[in-house]
Amino acid sequence: MADQVRSTHILYKHQGSRRPASWKDPQGVEIMKRTKEMAIEGINKIKAGIESGNLIWEEVASKESDCSSAKQGGDLGFFGRGQMQKPFEDASFALAVGEISGIVDTDSGIHIIKRLA
Repeated sequence: MADQVRSTHILYKHQGSRRPASWKDPQGVEIMKRTKEMAIEGINKIKAGIESGNLIWEEVASKESDCSSAKQGGDLGFFGRGQMQKPFEDASFALAVGEISGIVDTDSGIHIIKRLA
């Protein structure tokens, strides 16, 4: 089992996120209008677009993700156990390299994760 993984992700925050603001919505005006269900729907559409080949992960992450990692195409670099929120960590370690997760719900919001290493 790997001690560390390298993952990239796309995050949609919503009204219930622990910090409902982001680099593209510093006051959280739009995020506070987004329900959790809307965030799930948006992430599912992105995932479908990526899997169909109509969207490119890094491009979508850099424009759509509410995480500051958007500037790196969603790349979070390498991390070990105990460094991320538990649902995110568990999903990242469970993925095969190159695999994309289903919906991952954390206190930060709704994610899809792609394991890079």
